[in-house]
Amino acid sequence: MSKKALYSLLTLLLIAATILTACAPAATTTPDESSTDGGGEEPEALSVGIVLPTKDEPRWLQDEERFRDLFAEEGYDVEILFSEGSSAKEAQNVEALITQGVDVIIITPHDGGAAAAAVEAAHEAGIKVIAYDRLITGTDAVDYYVTFDSIAVGEAQAQYLVDHAEGEGNPLYLYAGAASDNNAFLFFEGAWKVLQPKIADGTFVIANSDEAEAVADKPELTRDEMATVIGQITTNWDFNTAKTLAESNLTAADAEMKGDVFILAPNDGTARAIADAFASDGDVTSYVVTGQDAEIASVQYIIDGKQSMTVFKDVRTLVRDAIGTAVALLKGEEPDTTGSYDNGVIDVPAKQSEVITVDQSNVVEALIDSGYYDASEFTGLP
Repeated sequence: MSKKALYSLLTLLLIAATILTACAPAATTTPDESSTDGGGEEPEALSVGIVLPTKDEPRWLQDEERFRDLFAEEGYDVEILFSEGSSAKEAQNVEALITQGVDVIIITPHDGGAAAAAVEAAHEAGIKVIAYDRLITGTDAVDYYVTFDSIAVGEAQAQYLVDHAEGEGNPLYLYAGAASDNNAFLFFEGAWKVLQPKIADGTFVIANSDEAEAVADKPELTRDEMATVIGQITTNWDFNTAKTLAESNLTAADAEMKGDVFILAPNDGTARAIADAFASDGDVTSYVVTGQDAEIASVQYIIDGKQSMTVFKDVRTLVRDAIGTAVALLKGEEPDTTGSYDNGVIDVPAKQSEVITVDQSNVVEALIDSGYYDASEFTGLP
């Protein structure tokens, strides 16, 4: 065969090979297959997206870690997005998850009312919605609510103050979470239920809210009445806002509203900020201050005597409940529930987790012995 004929034959063979390769079906690879080590059957990917409100509060970083750990234990990947304290960013996150084609969205709303439009878009796309720790209000596009018993949290905080008060005329400083967060109302509702009788009988005297004084004779407050009070004492869940408000309250307070004081602080971050303000006032001889979330920094404050208590909400339990609810929905099953919450449009089926009061007397048992934290995280443990 001539050299020219040989070149022609080779060219034809290359063209034929190219055509056959282009027409052959492509191999498919799932995300799980791309990371397999070649042994065993890989689990089916779980189509769940999670939207958390902010990275600025240690509480939500705890939740992120627990979600990743427990989903990993189940052999699943999960997409976790943060809303940066913005309802607009939250809506973008939900839209991104809709585009990704998830089947379930677990969301902690930055603003319970503002989140309604985002979850309605998810519902229209056929996605199930689980409100996580904060209720989404004003919409029927919420399938389930996984939460701690928020009223019980407020009750536990208030009961701690009551249990440590003696005599009459004890100055009581009230602080609340963000007025945009339905939980802030539930916490305050629970606290007011316990504190109001002790305000009425003179055990406590409200030191920093004339709006609360105006309704001090009412055992139960309407939503509007609570909104008025919370509007005056809100910290917006912000440490700097909390400290500035506490300092302003102390500057305006008469001498009889100092001395031994009692402080309803809504969570650990604000509790530390408020405690620092009161500790810096020379006319405050002692204070009892509440908190919640058992953040590492606040646990150290409790050990050091700078914060009195925290309400421990075991995120491991809450995350397991959320995962269990999501898996049930994906399997077409009915998730377990323990109650329901009125969100202004529907009663949302809910799974509630218990809470525990933690102070110096049980901090080791509740948080170290239970495996929630390692003792090496702290100094001066009792």
